[in-house]
Amino acid sequence: MDHAILYVIVIVAVALVFDFINGFHDSANSIATVVSTRVLSPGAAVVWAAFFTVMAAFVVGTAVAKTIGKGLIDPHVIDPNLILAALLGAILWDLITWYLGLPTSSSHALLGGLGGAAVAKAGFGALQLGGWVLPIIFIVVSPVLGMLLALGLTVGLSWLLRSLPPGPLDKVFRRLQLVSAGLYSLSHGANDAQKTMGIIVGLLVSTQTLFLDQSGLLHLFYVPTADHIPLWVELSAYSAIGCGTAMGGWRIVKTMGTRITKLRPFGGFCAETAGGITVLLASSLGVPVSTTHTITGAIIGVGAAQRLSAVRWGVAKRIVWAWILTMPMSAVIAAFSYLILSRRIGF
Repeated sequence: MDHAILYVIVIVAVALVFDFINGFHDSANSIATVVSTRVLSPGAAVVWAAFFTVMAAFVVGTAVAKTIGKGLIDPHVIDPNLILAALLGAILWDLITWYLGLPTSSSHALLGGLGGAAVAKAGFGALQLGGWVLPIIFIVVSPVLGMLLALGLTVGLSWLLRSLPPGPLDKVFRRLQLVSAGLYSLSHGANDAQKTMGIIVGLLVSTQTLFLDQSGLLHLFYVPTADHIPLWVELSAYSAIGCGTAMGGWRIVKTMGTRITKLRPFGGFCAETAGGITVLLASSLGVPVSTTHTITGAIIGVGAAQRLSAVRWGVAKRIVWAWILTMPMSAVIAAFSYLILSRRIGF
């Protein structure tokens, strides 16, 4: 097999490893609330989350994947080294923040990695600035919208249900939280798995001449345009993120589920529902957002609805600092990775 073809296949595998780590890292987004409220055991929760994450493949479109594949970087500068450097930047930052127990954004780590590698190769002119506007705006919009929706839902339901006895009501919301956890896991798959699809498609479009005359399975790697996401890419990405979700990221679950604010099934339902609506809205618009930012904002909204002191603002502040550092740090790692790869491997 030609070395160039083998190199591309290896990078596709690395992209799926990133997708797995994304699911592993971000599983806390889907299961932290349902575990902390003791509606499900940790083992049952990750299976529940993984199932609905994969089900997103059959429910949502591929608008986010197309944004990643052709909307952020000038297609003419994309090459295998750039894609691999972007993935390395995202993977290393994900692993660092997982070790520290910080719920940072795999999405923004990937965006930072893409930007850093592209700038290292061709300068800031390689960035399609128009494509970055909504993703950057949604760094603020998604957690704020999640917080406001959760706050409104908590206050509204509390007022509507104020006369009902708390015991039976708690039992009802323990069941409803299964639905809301499923909704949030569905939204997680809908947005996060598509980012890996976009990365793979961008890579394959940039190397399409390698696979044009190939036969058998290798011909599946021939992708002439980023306007269409091949079915095998879609299924591979959803399978990888589903498996990662099933592995769970327990360090981050602890931060998300217990350290920000104390949750009960009612609060967990409000947070997951608000977060799921926010992420699905962004996915329908083709905007790659952070499921981590969104659910964190929603959890803060639930806590603030009780009283401002119910939120551990010190923990929230530490999380926000990790958010701020994510894109520049992953960009720096990716830029250095690209410079090393471009000297070692000619593309």
